[in-house]
Amino acid sequence: VSSSGRMAQFTVWDYVVFAAMLLISAIIGIYYAFAGGAQKTSKDFLMAGRSMSALPVALSLTASFMSAVTVLGTPAEIYRYGAIFCIFAITYALVVLCSAEIFLPVFYKLGITSTYEYLELRFNKYLRLCGTVLFVIQTASKLQSCSTLYTGIVIYAPALALNQVTGFDLWGAVVATGVVCTFYCTLGGLKAVVWTDVFQVGIMVAGFSSVIIRAVVVQDGIGRIVNDSYYGGRLNFWDFDPNPLQRHTFWTIVIGGTFTWTGIYGVNQSQVQRYIACKSRFHAKLSLYINLVGLWAILVCATLCGLALYSIYKDCDPWMDNQVSALDQLMPYLVLDILHDFPGVPGLFVASAYSGTLSTVSSSINALAAVTVEDLIKPYFKSLSERKLSWISMGMSLFYGGVCIAMAAVASLLGALLQVALSIFGMVGGPLLGLFALGILCSFANGIGAFVGLVSGFVISLWVGIGAQIYPPLPERTKPLYLSTAGCNISTGNITSTEIPLTTVFSTPGAERPALADNWYSLSYLYFSTLGTLVTVVVGIIISLLTGGLKQNTDPKFLLTKEDFLSNFSRSETEKPEKVEVLNWKPFTVAEEGTDNPAFSHIEMDVASDKNKVNGLHI
Repeated sequence: VSSSGRMAQFTVWDYVVFAAMLLISAIIGIYYAFAGGAQKTSKDFLMAGRSMSALPVALSLTASFMSAVTVLGTPAEIYRYGAIFCIFAITYALVVLCSAEIFLPVFYKLGITSTYEYLELRFNKYLRLCGTVLFVIQTASKLQSCSTLYTGIVIYAPALALNQVTGFDLWGAVVATGVVCTFYCTLGGLKAVVWTDVFQVGIMVAGFSSVIIRAVVVQDGIGRIVNDSYYGGRLNFWDFDPNPLQRHTFWTIVIGGTFTWTGIYGVNQSQVQRYIACKSRFHAKLSLYINLVGLWAILVCATLCGLALYSIYKDCDPWMDNQVSALDQLMPYLVLDILHDFPGVPGLFVASAYSGTLSTVSSSINALAAVTVEDLIKPYFKSLSERKLSWISMGMSLFYGGVCIAMAAVASLLGALLQVALSIFGMVGGPLLGLFALGILCSFANGIGAFVGLVSGFVISLWVGIGAQIYPPLPERTKPLYLSTAGCNISTGNITSTEIPLTTVFSTPGAERPALADNWYSLSYLYFSTLGTLVTVVVGIIISLLTGGLKQNTDPKFLLTKEDFLSNFSRSETEKPEKVEVLNWKPFTVAEEGTDNPAFSHIEMDVASDKNKVNGLHI
């Protein structure tokens, strides 16, 4: 391990690797701009003409989930708080199940471009407008999302972390990623977004692997890493404390995490838009299940990186030794520390962090363009031709790309404030999920109930969220683990205690914490979404029942029906067509529903056979 006072800097090769990653992404964009008859209609541009197959879509879902925050933040999280973060593996499984079995069937059979179209079909156009406006400013969660505000941070934060450690040019990187991203989104549409994501997942896994393999070599085998982690208390997998105030316990992660992430996978435009672009419902579901494997793989990589970080720095924590100024700089610090003798490899790691940025930003740009065109332009300008709409979609991509680069500049000036705005907007995901759940699961929910539910869920979420920002939870709620600087060459002099709670913008002295602060406002951040969803659903149901919701007739195609659930993965044999006549109540053309593959167009509504029932229930 290098002992030089200043860390090694970037070499020419590192820049070459990084530039190659950007170049290939751009080439994919150019290819899809001209290949396969270009982008003739807005549907081609925004929905890839509903022709994608499962594998690239699955990898693309995984990539946009994995922003640079995952590459830099998750290992640091595990280094600081231990491997309990791994319980998210269970959460992801539940989330994928909910998305694939509850939300996907309804969205897919309606053949919509924007998820918010559903709100108008099911309730009314005012709720659609509410949903759309919230979405454009919203961030579905702190972790990954889809909004102009957030995208600025996604571009800027990793650039800053990498710049401070490696001297990698800050604005060069920000502008380069922003421009390339906008370029391929504008030229190639959703197809380009999906295929660049596939390439970027490869880069991310390569970046992670290089760090893990080298760390294992440096530490003489993985056994030592696991051993160090065990004795350092980092393998704290099981914490069944039911207290909802603790930041991460088994229950907060499984219950709170499931609600938070279903808000992203089930109803967030940037994810839904991709799996609706699959060529059949079977492929759409398959893409979600394959993506689950991808999520697990990434979780394992990030965990191994975090444990390797601990094993290497257990006696001398660079953060407290003031070698790095923030926890998310630990990964780049480690990379330069152990990989500086391998030209181009640190560049690969930086490329992997930026691949995370690119994939998240590109999905944001494409989803924002889709929502703008579908919800804000199409309904009000009915006369536009498909060709024009396709041009407008491209224009919107260009516009949002520019906005994202501008937001990165804003993030550099108002970093801390923006972070607060973010976590407060992160509360929006819950109420929106509640709104969709009401529509899909409750046949008697009506527009009034849904609106009142949405507003009340929103108000409660904001109340907790803003409270939590003003009175950050105490360190015993977050349980940071012990870090040591005993083995450092004590040159800096000031060794601070380890129990530093992560600072926030407003910190108030302990004396004036009101009673609410330690109970209500200390709620684990994962429960914010849960709270919003539950309040929205409960209030929505009560108000709907009071305002005559039982009297209305809701078209079953807007609801999750028994047929949707039972017609799972049964591709094997087609049923006798007589049964189809009975159940074929779907009112619009078959082609729209993606059931144009004769092998299972009957099975879409096949309820009768027991064999398929078993298939349907044991997925």
